[in-house]
Amino acid sequence: MRIVIIGAGEVGSTTAESLCGEHEVVVVDRDPERVETLTYELDVLPIEGDASEIETLEEADVGDADLFIASTDDDETNIIACGIAKVCGDVFTIARTKSPKYLRPWERDERAFGVDFMVCTDLLAAKAIAGVTGLPSAQDVDTFAEGLVQMTEFEIPSDSPVADQTVAEADRFDSLTFAGVIRDGDVIIPRGGTVLKAGDDVIAIGSPESMRAFSHAIAPDSDDPKSVVIVGGGQIGYQTARLLEEGGFSPRLIEGDDDHARWLAEQLPRTTVINGDATDQDLLSQERVGDADVLISALETDQQNLLVTLLGSRLGAKRSIAVVETADFVDLFETVGVDVAVSPRNVTAEEITRFTRTRRAENVAIIEGDQAEVLEFEVDADSILVDRTIGESAADFPEGAVIGAIARGGSHITPRGDTVVRERDHVIVFADTDSFEEVADRM
Repeated sequence: MRIVIIGAGEVGSTTAESLCGEHEVVVVDRDPERVETLTYELDVLPIEGDASEIETLEEADVGDADLFIASTDDDETNIIACGIAKVCGDVFTIARTKSPKYLRPWERDERAFGVDFMVCTDLLAAKAIAGVTGLPSAQDVDTFAEGLVQMTEFEIPSDSPVADQTVAEADRFDSLTFAGVIRDGDVIIPRGGTVLKAGDDVIAIGSPESMRAFSHAIAPDSDDPKSVVIVGGGQIGYQTARLLEEGGFSPRLIEGDDDHARWLAEQLPRTTVINGDATDQDLLSQERVGDADVLISALETDQQNLLVTLLGSRLGAKRSIAVVETADFVDLFETVGVDVAVSPRNVTAEEITRFTRTRRAENVAIIEGDQAEVLEFEVDADSILVDRTIGESAADFPEGAVIGAIARGGSHITPRGDTVVRERDHVIVFADTDSFEEVADRM
């Protein structure tokens, strides 16, 4: 495909990096330094200019593009640019927005704004946070087959009873498949004799019930979280509280602004809103933040979020999740003691990249910055899997791919060697970087 991306910030450059290996990519930005950096770092065509002007988009030949991605830090610029791109040609447009206020009218009428697909950064970050909140040791959660199947990335703690067990020993769950292990940046396709090590990231695919059971096996002293504290009532904090309420939680939320705290209390019936400065250690102690099972910090700056999560952990909070606006700081946060660092820009770039993949698959989850993918396919009559057992299909399947689950008629099937795959089954496959193209072609 020919893809035009506007905005060479963290979202745009990360998206360009993940797509330029397979596609012809053009990146437009008004900052000459960013354009020069792209020239040397990525195999893309960089163009300096204002993407809200039709002349710039004509210079990028947007009329001949298959896909147009508007990913600047300004919502209005992205929406305007998508409208201009539609004037230039029949191109599929994706707009990144920070605020959900543009998402709501677009969801009501997907022809709104000239945008074919809209990605809301703050809402995606909130969904990522809510997804990992309910599972101890979970680093990432995605759902497939309309919620029937879940993919979860778990980190094995140093004191976990699962550490140093083989996959065969750890696999005590009827509806779970160990699909992949990420160790020191390498992707391992696990076999029965593969030993799980402390610090490994394990990719498991199976039913939501099996994920909860495996989560407890990894950290048996961790109960299902009940007490959740959210610090910061901005869009990410508010949306996280709303999603947690939908999941049955009754979180506490600390917000410094008096008027906004009152508004939050009106909007969130199951959330206890506390008006105060969450960077004040006395307030954190007074509000028993140390008793929290999960502490989520969603303040405006990375420094504030790091401070709050470290203070909360010192007071006794069992698990900490921090929003990190600077994507390069994610590893740093997790190194110094934050359990999960969520970058809104990273999750947005992954969602955009995911969408480009779903033209061949029903659903896609991207693992560890494009090291691997989990893909959902509906099996058709031409698939190499149809009417064969998984054992029979193994010879035609890439070595770097594993079938993690099958959904059939609303039921979850755990794949085994003698499992026969039928037409219209939904098959969820884990594939490393070298294999997912072949998997997509053969499915």
